[in-house]
Amino acid sequence: MAHIPTAVSESPALSTIRRILLWTLVLGAAGTAAELLLVGHYESMAQFVPLVLLAATVVLGGSVLLTPRPVSLTLLQLLMVIFLGSGVLGVGLHYHGNEEFELEMYPSLSGLELITKTLTGATPVLAPGSMSLLGIVGLAYTHRHPLHRRGPRAAFSEEAQ
Repeated sequence: MAHIPTAVSESPALSTIRRILLWTLVLGAAGTAAELLLVGHYESMAQFVPLVLLAATVVLGGSVLLTPRPVSLTLLQLLMVIFLGSGVLGVGLHYHGNEEFELEMYPSLSGLELITKTLTGATPVLAPGSMSLLGIVGLAYTHRHPLHRRGPRAAFSEEAQ
């Protein structure tokens, strides 16, 4: 059976920063999911998507906290890239929904007045941006992570069998 890397050398300060970033990601995802559930953000498939992404992050992030593995880090990176896109898409969806509502209520609105009413409408337009922020936190955690290093700089410590 092959040896599995169990520890990789990294400065204590950087290791602490990584731990803080990962805890921030996991707790931020859990808190955001709880908030979305409390406001009933599950009425359509588009509203359900962030809940699935957030739940996956809590599970995967918890797994990385307990047992970091290269494959877990790669999956986390992929998930965080999806988070970036979902935040941007969510802002667009919230904006479009508010705009449609404002135009239904006040069909003659246009220009700056329409934009202002849309941005301050019932649905918080910028709230989905928190998904992108969590994505950045996750990517910062995985950036140049020692488990992804190749070659002589990857000082792996292996368990004896």
